[in-house]
Amino acid sequence: MPLAARGLAQLDACKGMFGEDAARRTAALLKRIRRARFGTAAELIHLHETLLFLRAYPQSAEVVRLCDAILFEYGRRLRPLAPEDLAEFEYSEISGIAGTGLTTNFSYAFTKSLAERHSHNLRIAWERFEHVDRLALVLADLIPEAREAWAVGRHADWRKRLEAASQGNREGVIPWLLERVRPEVYDLLEIPLRWELRNSDASRSRARLPRPSIFYHKSPLLARRDISFAAELAAPPIRVTKLAKTRAHKIPGVIIDASAVRYRELYGFEYPDEAHVYHADLGRGTDLYFFGVPRRRRLPSREYCAGMYCKNGVPIGYVEVMWTGGAMEVGFNLYYTFRQGETAWLYARLLKVFHQQFGVETFTIDPYQLGHENEEAIESGAFWFYAKLGFRSQSKRVRDGVEREEQRMATDPNYRTPARTLRKLAEAPLIYRHAGSSKRNGK
Repeated sequence: MPLAARGLAQLDACKGMFGEDAARRTAALLKRIRRARFGTAAELIHLHETLLFLRAYPQSAEVVRLCDAILFEYGRRLRPLAPEDLAEFEYSEISGIAGTGLTTNFSYAFTKSLAERHSHNLRIAWERFEHVDRLALVLADLIPEAREAWAVGRHADWRKRLEAASQGNREGVIPWLLERVRPEVYDLLEIPLRWELRNSDASRSRARLPRPSIFYHKSPLLARRDISFAAELAAPPIRVTKLAKTRAHKIPGVIIDASAVRYRELYGFEYPDEAHVYHADLGRGTDLYFFGVPRRRRLPSREYCAGMYCKNGVPIGYVEVMWTGGAMEVGFNLYYTFRQGETAWLYARLLKVFHQQFGVETFTIDPYQLGHENEEAIESGAFWFYAKLGFRSQSKRVRDGVEREEQRMATDPNYRTPARTLRKLAEAPLIYRHAGSSKRNGK
């Protein structure tokens, strides 16, 4: 096995090792890897994701230091790659690595937020602009000289006109345009943006939310069998605090960056209510930041809240919830890199916070989250994740199917539910009802 491949395999194995010996072994391997060269895009992607996992679930302070040292200089490792190799880093599963970039059309809300922090690294990707002609009517209203060309139907270089009109704006073309068009108009333009991450703290390699201490894993990670939903929901309340104004403004920006580099937008991240940003320390080095939307953005029939959770300062996923009365629909997404972590424990702690804050007793999972028209959920086995935590289908046909699958599993320990069966099981929502009672506590 080549040296690079052997080093990657050894580092992968460190994710399941704990204790002082494991910490020393991981640190020694990281020191060798820091000096090693990895020549292919596949190797560099694999290394990055393994480092990020170990940074989130470290065995020691030395492991944290070394992971950060490698990740913070990761852009340097990518410099020798050819353009076609760098393109491999722009797929949604692994986008956002330092030294790379991405191209997509963000919403007005996301673009405005990104431009406030990263305008010097943002540009219009004219070569990918499929609907550049849509600029004609917009610029005809904004630039008197452009109106004549638009009115008589003559060909015009709309890129040239836009860049000339915005020349006096120090921030560039994008902020100039955002100041002058309505959000709904901007969204209809579908302007592709190119975001060069370089060594930005917005990259997945460097994104960190500060916390007072790091939780070091000296024993095996908590597995699903270690978790009781009922016990977690009945446990003492998790401390929740409202953030002060300065920090409450900063946190949504970090969350938007972490979401945008993965090509993901969420309604709550587009319109965060910065007057009500909350923090919950879930334990084991895990922080949850959550918030609703301003009054004018509220949903017509349900309450709404969104949030992001971080493990030892590293963003590892997001959550979106909607509820009315005592019933809440939960959208839970753990980033691919961290799915070998303490997923069941994390999910139980999230629901504990929502249970105590909003007084909900019933949690439901939409079929999309389970795999209905969502192949990512099928591949990750999302249905069984929730079913084994105690969620039950609202469909008798699905419950009967679950019983048949459980019988097959009991008969054959190697049996795995086929994708076609998972799609059938995902056709109806899952539900969990908490047997206890609680008093509304918080907002």
